[in-house]
Amino acid sequence: MKKVKISASSEYEVLIERGLLKKAGELIKQTAKGSTAVIVSETNVFPLYGEYLKESLEKEGYTVLSFVFPAGEESKNTNTLIDLWEFLAENLVTRSDVLIALGGGVTGDITGFAAATYLRGIKYIGIPTTLLAMVDSSVGGKTAVDLKGGKNLAGAFYQPSLVICDPDTLTSLPDNIFSDGMAEVIKYGMINLPEFLDTLEEGTDIIDIIETCVKTKRDIVAVDEKDTGLRQLLNFGHTPAHGIEILSEFTVSHGCAVAIGMMIMTKSAIKAGLCKKEALITLEKLLKKYSLPTENVFSPKEIASRAMNDKKRTGKDITLVIPEERGKCSLRKIPVSEFEEFISGAF
Repeated sequence: MKKVKISASSEYEVLIERGLLKKAGELIKQTAKGSTAVIVSETNVFPLYGEYLKESLEKEGYTVLSFVFPAGEESKNTNTLIDLWEFLAENLVTRSDVLIALGGGVTGDITGFAAATYLRGIKYIGIPTTLLAMVDSSVGGKTAVDLKGGKNLAGAFYQPSLVICDPDTLTSLPDNIFSDGMAEVIKYGMINLPEFLDTLEEGTDIIDIIETCVKTKRDIVAVDEKDTGLRQLLNFGHTPAHGIEILSEFTVSHGCAVAIGMMIMTKSAIKAGLCKKEALITLEKLLKKYSLPTENVFSPKEIASRAMNDKKRTGKDITLVIPEERGKCSLRKIPVSEFEEFISGAF
C-alpha cells in the first residue's frame, strides 16, 4: 500500500492501493471512530459502490445513512448543501460521527463544505472514485459549492481525516471521465515536473501517477495551505477553464476545460515572449495522447468577463499561472483590465 502523509492544519494520510475499498470500513473506524457514518454520494456512483461500502461500515459497527444527490456539476450548489445540512440535522448526526464522500470532485467538495460547517465542524473521509478527484480535489482541503456568479465561490479550507484511493474504481469510468483526470495529471507535469512529462509520454502505471501527483500537491499545500502564494500554481489553466465551463453551461467538463485553459495560457505566454515554444509542443502532444481537447470556441472577451469572479482576483488585479518552459510555471499578477488582451494572444 502507498501512503502519503499530508501535513496541513491537520495531518492525515492518503492511502493508495487496488482493492482498498474492501477495507474501507476498518480503515475509517481506526481513523474516525464514532457510531454513525453518513455516505454522501451521487446517482452514478452510489449504485456501483454504495451498498458495498455500507456493508463494510456495518461490519465495523456503524449505523449507516446515505445521502444521494443527482450526478453532475449542476448539483454543486447551495440547494444541495442545504438539503445535506437538513438531512444531517433530521437524523441527529453529532460531532462524534463522520461523513464519507464517495464519488468525484463534486461529491468531495459538497461533503467537505458540509463537514466544515455542520455543527461548526465534524470529521469527513474522502473516497474518490475518479482520477481527477484522486490526484487533485480530494487532497488539500479545498471545499466549495458554486454560485450563480461563478465556480467555487462559497467554501472553506477544511482537511479530511483520511483519503482512500482504490484505483480499481477507475475501471468503471467512461473513457472521457478518465481523460478528464489526465488533464489535471498533465497540469502537475507542466507546472514543475519535467521528468514526469517524459513518463506520461511513454506511459506508466496508474498507481505511480496518483502517488506522484498527491506527493506534489502535498509539498505545495505544506507551504501554502490557504492558497495565497505557491499553491496558486495548481491553478494553471483554471482561470480560463472556469469561464469556459460556465459559458458552456457545464457541457464542457472540468478536465476538458482545464486542457483548453492550459492551451490558452501557454499560447498567450509564447505570444507575450514569456514562454518557450517547446512547452506548447509537449502540452499539445500529451493532451492529444490522452484524448483531451486543444481548441476553444469562446472569445477572449467572453472568457475574460468570467474572470471578474475568479478566486485568484484581488481587487483590480488577478494572478495568472504563466508557463515559462516545459515543466516550469510561475505566478504573475496583472490588472484584470489586461486579462482579455493577454489571452487574446492565443487566438
